[in-house]
Amino acid sequence: MKNIQKNQILLFEEKQVRNVWDSEAEKFWFSVVDVIGILTDQPTQRGATFYWSKLKERLTNEGADQLLTNCQQLKLPAADGKSYLTDVADTEQIFI
Repeated sequence: MKNIQKNQILLFEEKQVRNVWDSEAEKFWFSVVDVIGILTDQPTQRGATFYWSKLKERLTNEGADQLLTNCQQLKLPAADGKSYLTDVADTEQIFI
């Protein structure tokens, strides 16, 4: 993914979803934690992060870790202004 463009923030029901555009693959990558936070109505980012962490652990223990294999990690900005590697998924993966 050489042609990753600048990070963007989308709003969904007034909550932020961090994402980046991959011009080479012509698709968006979305923060998995942000999407989980919205779908599970987590009050904090920490809650969404914990939820995703436990879900990954359970999927791995059940041997159903194909989802995790398909996840990419890209640097996305955090609340502190720094960028950290974050699990991301494209539109197709988000809706599976």
